[in-house]
Amino acid sequence: MQNKKVEFRHLGLIDYQEAWRYQENLFKPTVALKIANRKLPEEQQKSTPNYLLFCQHPHVYTLGKSGDEKNLLLNATGLESANATYYKTNRGGDITYHGPGQIVGYPILDLDNFFTDIHKYLRLLEEAVILTLADYDIVAGRIDGLTGVWLDDETKQNPRKICALGVRASRWVTMHGFALNVNTNLDYFKNIIPCGIDDKAVTSLSNELGRALDMKEVEGKLLEHIATLFGMDVQIS
Repeated sequence: MQNKKVEFRHLGLIDYQEAWRYQENLFKPTVALKIANRKLPEEQQKSTPNYLLFCQHPHVYTLGKSGDEKNLLLNATGLESANATYYKTNRGGDITYHGPGQIVGYPILDLDNFFTDIHKYLRLLEEAVILTLADYDIVAGRIDGLTGVWLDDETKQNPRKICALGVRASRWVTMHGFALNVNTNLDYFKNIIPCGIDDKAVTSLSNELGRALDMKEVEGKLLEHIATLFGMDVQIS
């Protein structure tokens, strides 16, 4: 039986490595439960939990498992000067930046509770961001062959990325997720080749609107769109 309940937790401003451990502490028991369930009769199997985490991180650069370290343009001294840290991760994708003013979302979902399709999973996360941006009269979309959410995606004259995605899944349980630039300091992206793409720009909601946004307001809209698209029964803890 599918469990549509999703426990939402806001972790606030949290160190990247600490948030990674936090995810693993939810992800691993969920995977273990799925493995244990397979050895039991259906009537004895336990439903798997789902979680959705929102947070912000201090300045940090993270590299996906298939990424190229050359896309980080800082050495150790440069990282220290930028007051930033750097981690190699086990998510997909290349290099990205996380920092204050950015909504980072980590869904730890058992997709057996929703649908078993990673492509659909990524597209729905993107769609939730696209709908959130539409709430602020910003038209966004996708670029063929690239993950994430983009502005000026149709004309291709000045495409710029506003949301990056990088996920991991095992036995249909997900972790890692997305990062939406809201009030983000875009100067930090100058220290990397974002997602390994060197011919396109990066932007933020505040950069496009010319004003700072209320983070809680944007988070609320984004959470609502995610819940609707996935058919979640969100429980806020």
